[in-house]
Amino acid sequence: MQDLGIDVLFKGTNGQRLLEGLWVSLRISLISVAISLTLGVLVGILMTKKNTLILVITRTYLEIVRFMPQMVLLFIVFFGSTRVFGWDIDAELAAVIVFSFWGVAEMADLTRGALISIPKHQYESAEALGMNSRQTYSLIVIPQTLRRLVPLSINLITRMIKTTSLVMMIGVVEVLKVGQQIIEANRTSSPNAAFGVYAAVFLLYFLACWPISLLAKHLEKRWA
Repeated sequence: MQDLGIDVLFKGTNGQRLLEGLWVSLRISLISVAISLTLGVLVGILMTKKNTLILVITRTYLEIVRFMPQMVLLFIVFFGSTRVFGWDIDAELAAVIVFSFWGVAEMADLTRGALISIPKHQYESAEALGMNSRQTYSLIVIPQTLRRLVPLSINLITRMIKTTSLVMMIGVVEVLKVGQQIIEANRTSSPNAAFGVYAAVFLLYFLACWPISLLAKHLEKRWA
């Protein structure tokens, strides 16, 4: 135990602090996910419309998100915007803004892909059966879209939870930052603390993401 540096996890409130740090990460990711799923579906529907202006705007938005690292976006929102516009923005709020900005784009692209994957003949069959547009979408398009979309969106959630580790760079005391603080505080008494602490951080992320991953696999098998 001593050689692996695991003993530091049981000193004082270190274990509790790691759990509190994990909750900070989960809180940021869950708020961002809620925003991303809601707005992403709406933007994805807009992307299927044959409107040149909408397509240009959404395509530009997607390309910005794809090529701009989340770290850079965090710095722009938290450090850059505060100096340019002079407002005082909380680090957690900045993180939610950035991850929502990223998540909406990802979810919109997934929604667009799911919608256009519905074969055209199904629309034609619904029309031949006398269904109107509302019935076609509610009874045929939406159920199939959800089957395609739910497993993909769950994978997006796990990615977002893991990526929240970046928020430590703008001063958010999440689980990875807490781990670093514990390592620094025990550098002399426990030289191998890094192994034990980072192993604990890995385990916490695994426990947070694993059930979500299992749910995605279950849905894929059920809806195959």
